[in-house]
Amino acid sequence: MKPVTQHIAELNIGQLWHPLDDPRTAGFTDNSDRLNAVAERSQGFVWRCLPEEAERETQTVNLYDGDPCALWTMSVWETPDDLEAFVHRTVHGAFLKRRSEWFKPQDHKTYVIWPITVGHTPTLREGLDRLARLQADGPSSDAYDFKTLMARKAEGSA
Repeated sequence: MKPVTQHIAELNIGQLWHPLDDPRTAGFTDNSDRLNAVAERSQGFVWRCLPEEAERETQTVNLYDGDPCALWTMSVWETPDDLEAFVHRTVHGAFLKRRSEWFKPQDHKTYVIWPITVGHTPTLREGLDRLARLQADGPSSDAYDFKTLMARKAEGSA
């Protein structure tokens, strides 16, 4: 069996309609810890950017022109299938369907998936660069989305 040399990273960004402490955002904020715990227990989970790391990273990037309602998450998974299972086949999927209650719609991609070397910890800048590449050039083997992943699986090339 070949040794595993690659994992995948994902970055997800968004702008809340209201600040985190606003009661209208409670359905999201009150469940964040629960969803993070599900992720951490999920098959193939490797790493996620913790709040204290995220705070340091955010200081180096002007996400959505410094909007205090801008949020992002980043994690690493063993395989794209592991990430897809968590996103769509756990309780996370139910919250994803409610995204428009808490997050403003965007006219651009709000997440990206890309391969990384096992042991590498991605940075917010790295993720934003991959997201910009996906937005500018479309899906490729080093910056893609779930739609692309599912199409590749259907073709038998994932």
